[in-house]
Amino acid sequence: MALLGKSSLPVMLAYMLQNSLQTVSVLVVGRVSPEALATAAFSYMFAMASGWLVALGGTTAIDTLAATSFTGTADKGSLGVLLQRGMLVLTAFYGVVALVWCLGARPLFDALGQDPHIAAQSARFLRLLAPGGLGYVWFECLKKFLQAQGIYNAGTYVLLVTAPLNAVLQYVLVYRVGLGLDGAPIATGVAYWLSLALLAIYAASADHRGRACWPGWALRRATNDGIASFAHLALLGVIHVGSEWWAFEIVALAAGRLGTRSLAAQSVIMTLDQVINTIPFGLGVATSARVGNLLGAQSASGAARSAHAAAILSVILGTLLLLALMASRCVIGSLFSDDTDVANLVAAVMPYVALFQIADGLNGSCGGALRGMGRQWVGALVNLISYYGAALPAGIFLAFHGWGLAGLWLGQCVALFLVGLLQWVLVGRSDWAAEVCRAFDRLETGGIVTVRTGRADDV
Repeated sequence: MALLGKSSLPVMLAYMLQNSLQTVSVLVVGRVSPEALATAAFSYMFAMASGWLVALGGTTAIDTLAATSFTGTADKGSLGVLLQRGMLVLTAFYGVVALVWCLGARPLFDALGQDPHIAAQSARFLRLLAPGGLGYVWFECLKKFLQAQGIYNAGTYVLLVTAPLNAVLQYVLVYRVGLGLDGAPIATGVAYWLSLALLAIYAASADHRGRACWPGWALRRATNDGIASFAHLALLGVIHVGSEWWAFEIVALAAGRLGTRSLAAQSVIMTLDQVINTIPFGLGVATSARVGNLLGAQSASGAARSAHAAAILSVILGTLLLLALMASRCVIGSLFSDDTDVANLVAAVMPYVALFQIADGLNGSCGGALRGMGRQWVGALVNLISYYGAALPAGIFLAFHGWGLAGLWLGQCVALFLVGLLQWVLVGRSDWAAEVCRAFDRLETGGIVTVRTGRADDV
């Protein structure tokens, strides 16, 4: 558990800093008006559930394959091939999303019943954000390439530089240059591309073992028959992560039907949760890399121990987050908005948000273990059944029958506890020796040459 905690801490910090780019953006434009706050927060939530999902969900294929390849094959250059394959596949995925942002966002928001002003402004916001999104996708690919090798600090170092620069740029473009709301997505996009550039410089120049994992440009190998299996795994990763995030997007849409104040309060809560979510998500990424490394090393018992240690650690961290949120529930809303009604509504819903953190942590750690095992489809299926078969219908019913925004969050709490516990049971009942064999089969299907040195140990 100590080793997992040590490796996951820089990953958590990196995702926290990464999400802070848009959190700071929301804070800056939130002082312009409540409508600007709602527009920015809603736009970033939609970006998270679509474009950013390609980066964070699609790159789970790199988590699965690269981590196993690093310990399971003598050809370290295969990691560089997987990186190039990931950049090609996910660029194609993101291209579809960017097209929707630029051409279909306004009709989509209108069809979903959003306020006409927020729908128009959010569509423009996404068009301005679209060029920066590709930098986000490539940055995440490169970060996963390094994490598969046990290099967890690189992204954190880069974001410690770009996060403060983003804050300055947000302020300058929004207020000094006078772009207003338009300045926020432009500044965020610049920060993403700058982060990618600095991480690439680090990867190319740093004196670390990861340099041996770059074979030079090998697009022919990257586009061989294995690209289809990679794309399939990446798509399952998008569905696994996205099935949860899409549920929150539906909650945001439902909150909009409850009124502007409810939407603003939901925007505040989700902006905060996007920062807090970096803790369970970061733990899940570290767990995925660790489990994949151990499967590649043919240590079935080590992979099993790491998966269970991650689940226990996630419950501990979730409990600490619960206590912190309950202690600060009355001041959180006022940090984002000067509107007293919005701040009071945030405080009223915060107990459900706090309880949610324990379940979110368990889901993150167990979901990470499943992704390390290449079983994204299992997590996706559990999410789809729990959220769309139970939580969302119940939450929406409660919201419009007296519970308001609290009803929506109560439904999310119930769903995520079901998801987390069920995934933990599935991880616990796994045949880990068989998972070792499946891990090598995935590499061979993807065109990665492997050498198996003996048998997997017993659990």
